Amino acid sequence: MFRLDNKTAIITGGGSGIGKAIAEIFAQQGAFVLILDMDEQGAGQVTQAILDKGFRATFKKCDVSNQSVVKEVIGTIMAEAAAINILVNNAGISHIGTAESTTEADFDRLVGVNVKGVYNTLHAVIPHMKNSGGVILNMASIASIVGIPDRFAYTMTKGAVNGMTLSVAKDYLHYNIRCNCISPARVHTPFVDGFLSKNYPGREKEMFEKLSKTQPIGRMGKPEEIAYLALYLCSDEASFITGCDYPIDGGFTKLNN
Repeated sequence: MFRLDNKTAIITGGGSGIGKAIAEIFAQQGAFVLILDMDEQGAGQVTQAILDKGFRATFKKCDVSNQSVVKEVIGTIMAEAAAINILVNNAGISHIGTAESTTEADFDRLVGVNVKGVYNTLHAVIPHMKNSGGVILNMASIASIVGIPDRFAYTMTKGAVNGMTLSVAKDYLHYNIRCNCISPARVHTPFVDGFLSKNYPGREKEMFEKLSKTQPIGRMGKPEEIAYLALYLCSDEASFITGCDYPIDGGFTKLNN
């Protein structure tokens, strides 16, 4: 079950964190994984680790916020692959700030990556998927479901991702294209460690435990836990699921009082 044999899967932001876990698990399950990322070193290491295990993967440097670059990269992929079966829009950036403290530059930067980046890959990939069907999975966030302090711009962008998911699912039903999204709560990734060291020097352990306990389950998620849900939603076993958002949050959205 949950095999991805003979599937070509594009994963944006696959060079670290959740994207890395998705790339590794998809490759393990038989997919030919194409990692799109700006981080050449990180994505290169993930790709090589997959190849060393005898699975298939390649890396293409891509700025998802630049439509012409995305179109060029997708064109290159289509010249090498028979089809694109799976698209995982995982690339994204975070930001801390309210409507007052968020600068226009930061706002535009988040929209460029988190919203336009998803649009750009959808715009480039869907025409190819229309021929044989496919699966699209977007990475949203529980921030788009509940209010989280100091996450104004980030929450806005993830709400847009949720909206795009519904639109694509509706528009391309008759092309046999499914589209869903995942909304994780806090997941322990290198981003979290970097955030803590930058903002709470000397208090990293204390703040890590504090953030972990905001989730009723008592800890942060693991990247592979998100990747296993991604695997299911992109597999043939999930063929009856489209237009859905899946919170994966340790009880955060339903059990916090």
